Amino acid sequence: MITTRFAPSPTGPLHLGHAYAALVAAGAGQRFLLRIEDIDQSRARPDHEAAIYDDLAWLGLRWEHPVMRQSARLPAYRAALAQLWNMGLLYPCHCNRRDIAAAIEAPQEGAALGPDGLIYPGTCRVQPAGPMPEGVLRLNMAAALERAGQLTYVNNGKVERVENLAETCGDVVLARRDMGTSYHLSVVVDDAAQAVTLVTRGEDLAEATPVHVVLQALLGLPHPEYLHHRLVRDDAGKRLAKRDDARALARYRAEGASPADIRRMVGL
Repeated sequence: MITTRFAPSPTGPLHLGHAYAALVAAGAGQRFLLRIEDIDQSRARPDHEAAIYDDLAWLGLRWEHPVMRQSARLPAYRAALAQLWNMGLLYPCHCNRRDIAAAIEAPQEGAALGPDGLIYPGTCRVQPAGPMPEGVLRLNMAAALERAGQLTYVNNGKVERVENLAETCGDVVLARRDMGTSYHLSVVVDDAAQAVTLVTRGEDLAEATPVHVVLQALLGLPHPEYLHHRLVRDDAGKRLAKRDDARALARYRAEGASPADIRRMVGL
């Protein structure tokens, strides 16, 4: 049985791009799950979460209950971090974006960029003795790759190799100061907990997938297959954002659109 999931953040209204992503996920497997990615409690709002359920139900989607909520899973993320710390693969980082930019001498546009933006130059790359601290923790990517060995994964039906991550992604952040985790860590831990076998998500996240494959190997978690789909864009070719209320599903609904109309708008 192919298990898929849709994992929105309750930080704004769902738009056409979310509708497309949810419909692709629901149509790609036999078991469809929902996960609320609300670890950013400074931006998550209960009314946005309620609107997510309402919009998805209006589209005709059905999912299993109870719904997983990341805010309830901080101990699971902490346990995964502790496992990596005990393997000697994490280190605390005290640099800000300005420090990083200065250390790599402000590269030209398009240079030294990874899934987290500027590739970290390794300024703090030493794991101190003692228990795992709070705050920002980075993965020592070179050491992680050596520990994980040669890895492959299935992306859009093709087998791909994990290569050159130390150069193309660098030492990614696995715990943030304000959240206690990061997208890279939480999505890997949660997909395993929900027994997701096919991860469907936008092509803009394809660059992060090899990082997730490495984390799965280090943590002893299953490797799902991946499907990175196109993004829904506006007339100028720009990807949609939650601040673009003109394309919010709630607005289309208020103007009399039907679920079938939404499917046609996103090309399904």
